[in-house]
Amino acid sequence: MIKYKYVLERKGFIYYMDREQQRLELYKGIWQIANDLRGAVDGWDFKNYVLGMLFYRYISENMTGYINKGEHDAGNTDFDYAEMSDEDAKEAREGLIEEKGFFILPSELFCNVRKNANSNENLNETLDKVFRDIEESSVGTDSERDMKGLFDDIDVNSNKLGGSVAERNKRLVSLLNGIGSMNLGSYEDNSIDAFGDAYEYLMGMYAANAGKSGGEYFTPQEVSRLLTLIGLNGRKQVNKVYDPACGSGSLLLQSAKILGNDNVRLGYYGQEKNVTTYNLCRINMFLHNIGYEKFDIAQGDTLINPQHWDDEPFDLIVSNPPYSTKWAGDSDSVLANDERFNVAGALAPKSKADLAFVMHSLSWLSNEGTAAIVCFPGIMYRGGKEKTIRKYLVERNFVDAVIQMPGNLFFGTSIQTCLLILRKAKENDKTLFIDASSEFVSATNSNKLSEENIQTIYKWYMDKKEVEHKVKFVSIDDIAKEDYNLSVSTYVEPEDTREKIDIVKLNAEIREIVKREEKLRASIDEIIAEIEGGAENE
Repeated sequence: MIKYKYVLERKGFIYYMDREQQRLELYKGIWQIANDLRGAVDGWDFKNYVLGMLFYRYISENMTGYINKGEHDAGNTDFDYAEMSDEDAKEAREGLIEEKGFFILPSELFCNVRKNANSNENLNETLDKVFRDIEESSVGTDSERDMKGLFDDIDVNSNKLGGSVAERNKRLVSLLNGIGSMNLGSYEDNSIDAFGDAYEYLMGMYAANAGKSGGEYFTPQEVSRLLTLIGLNGRKQVNKVYDPACGSGSLLLQSAKILGNDNVRLGYYGQEKNVTTYNLCRINMFLHNIGYEKFDIAQGDTLINPQHWDDEPFDLIVSNPPYSTKWAGDSDSVLANDERFNVAGALAPKSKADLAFVMHSLSWLSNEGTAAIVCFPGIMYRGGKEKTIRKYLVERNFVDAVIQMPGNLFFGTSIQTCLLILRKAKENDKTLFIDASSEFVSATNSNKLSEENIQTIYKWYMDKKEVEHKVKFVSIDDIAKEDYNLSVSTYVEPEDTREKIDIVKLNAEIREIVKREEKLRASIDEIIAEIEGGAENE
């Protein structure tokens, strides 16, 4: 197992914590909460409670740490915001909302609510008020849109938590204690993505039972990293990052991890149709200390009602849109005349909107930018309208690369997806086809991309050199000869792993075997002749 270590310095001590140890600590905490609430909360709902409470803990600690640091730096080393009175704290309310985007009273901090939770007969009402107060603290400010509805999925009064107030409060106490006892350290300093790892672990626990396709909700971090590295195409800075089907935001945040937040100059933009994952995405931004002024996540159907259309085009677009989803297509006159789609000469089929997301991304892409999109393999070879769109993309020289990925990388599906890389300013008129289907390591229930796998695929893409059985450069004319088929297997010949046979050597061995057989046959004939001769003499 590859270990990823980091050094964390605190008060003169150096602590070494490795990536897997942090993950195991997180998973252990979630599993314990699941055991405490077993049979009470449906898995899919349980996920929302855990993630929501994790967020509540984070913003409480984030605000406390922010205020305490300011006081300590000013010389007031004994100050602790958690011990301050609500009345005194209110004096700083306006300034904190402007700086952080929200405000939490000391009495409503996670640590203080948890401390009194066991004896609080009205815990459900207390938490309900806390969540409303946090959201309402931003009303009328620039952060209102970013905070509104963030706690909607944590219904502390739901019968799912218990049939009586006492039962509900008992389980809320377990939830608070479970989240509070996790040794997560500082979110910013963690070598893991605590929220992303928690979400991924919960998906693995519950996605199958919930009957949902995990691939639509979450892109595994290793895939996100590869997609973002390729999308950056060696750049050290971009204007903005965009995901038209952003889910929980894992793809958007990879650019901050790889480049550093300051090198994403204008911020993170996305749109998400599902309300729950829209809320999770905004939560994820706060969890990664992305200021409210630096992200713009919209809710709604990107294909029908796109947001951000009047913004400056994006240098980096990364996306894992839903596979084979239905849409109105050319039966809607507005969409039929939409320049995002009709420039290709056809709109994606009504039963398969995959290429509609591709065309949307292309239209939002800057002239110097790169779009990296996870795609269902069928769009690379099917005929009809999808072939017409592929022809447009190829002949306009927008297809930079197609990468065949291993199967079973995503929750809820074993499909062997592929990556479609689009650019508007290519250096040549050829498309790179990469067969990365064997670049994976086997895990318990799925395949994973190791860091070595990621770097191998990334190097193939960046080097732009042909590698036998792995990488092939193909001209527009040659793609046209293949009827605009973009399947990697059409151009990259797989390695023949069957045992090679030396025919000359084999023939020589057969001749030797025949000679030995002839000698044996002659010997047997002599023996038989002797036996027969002896019998006649008798």
